[in-house]
Amino acid sequence: MTTIKSSREIDMVFRTATRVAHPLLIALIAQTPEGRGPQGRVAFIAGKRLGGAVLRNRSRRVLREAARRAGAPWPGHDVVLVARPGTAEAPPESLDRAFGSVVAKSGLR
Repeated sequence: MTTIKSSREIDMVFRTATRVAHPLLIALIAQTPEGRGPQGRVAFIAGKRLGGAVLRNRSRRVLREAARRAGAPWPGHDVVLVARPGTAEAPPESLDRAFGSVVAKSGLR
C-alpha cells in the first residue's frame, strides 16, 4: 500500500479534501494531483489526544488493516484516515462497517 509520507502533501489533502466522518474514524478524500499519475495513496493519523504512543500506534495499525480489507488504496484518490477515540478497541467488524459507510458516502468505489 502506497502511503503519503510528506507533511506538505498531507496538509494539501487537509486543505482540498472532502471530509466524511464516522464515530470511529474521519476520512479526508482528495483527487490525486494531475502530474502524479492515477495511483492512489493513503495516510494514517492518530493524534496525541487519543492517548499514549502505544494506543496511537495501535490505532494506526488497526486503521491500516481495515483500509486494506476495504480495498485501499483507491485509484485516483489521496485519502487521509484519522483515528478517533475507540478506534484501537473497536472490533474488526465494526471498523469494516465504518469503512463501508465512509466509502459509500464518499463515492470511492
